[in-house]
Amino acid sequence: MTSKKRTAASRIKPAKKSQSVAKKSAKSVQEKKLRIRVLIADDHSVVRTGLVSLIEDQADMTVAGEASNGREAVELWKKHRPDVTLLDLRMPELDGLSAIKAIRAAAENARIIVLTTYDDDEDIYCAIQAGAKGYLLKDVPREALMDCVRRVHRGDMCVPVHLATKLAHRVSGETLSQREIEVLKLMAQGKSNKEIGSALFISEGTVKSHLKRIFRKLGVISRTEAIANATRRGLIQL
Repeated sequence: MTSKKRTAASRIKPAKKSQSVAKKSAKSVQEKKLRIRVLIADDHSVVRTGLVSLIEDQADMTVAGEASNGREAVELWKKHRPDVTLLDLRMPELDGLSAIKAIRAAAENARIIVLTTYDDDEDIYCAIQAGAKGYLLKDVPREALMDCVRRVHRGDMCVPVHLATKLAHRVSGETLSQREIEVLKLMAQGKSNKEIGSALFISEGTVKSHLKRIFRKLGVISRTEAIANATRRGLIQL
């Protein structure tokens, strides 16, 4: 091969290599676009760090953003429009339930999974009613969490059987009115019927009527049982 031919060949090789790199780069960009973009919202940095590591370790997922409170979660959701959001219920500035409602107000098809430590009937019920597509506890196995993200991304609901049972019980049971919950809260503070009536500007007789309905709906026979039942279900917090 003459020196001219060798020179021409040497010019062609880099071009082929450049094309190969470009194809790989384009393929990488395309694969990244196909990944499930997940927004993480939790006020505990250790939890966020663990979730980021777990999600980025999945070939089909990537982290779209991290929020340390509910208000920031709503702002980041509007900015990044993630495919799926992992959201804690108890957060500062704006709680998880309010964040779900705000996000769903911006887009009804938003896919949100509640990831929390609270398994009260009322919390589960309110989260699903607000529009959450999944509800998991933080001690869930990592494989189950990743599977839930994929299922919700596909448009499915994801609520474990034991939580779904609690939800079913809550839905089938009688709902307490706002006034009855107010009476419950004051009763839990140790107030007498007379004190409750004074606080709510109603008669003592009306308070007793509310208590009868509360006992019947909760299936209890005493104030102590009513408070314990309501606390367990998440209707009130002590």
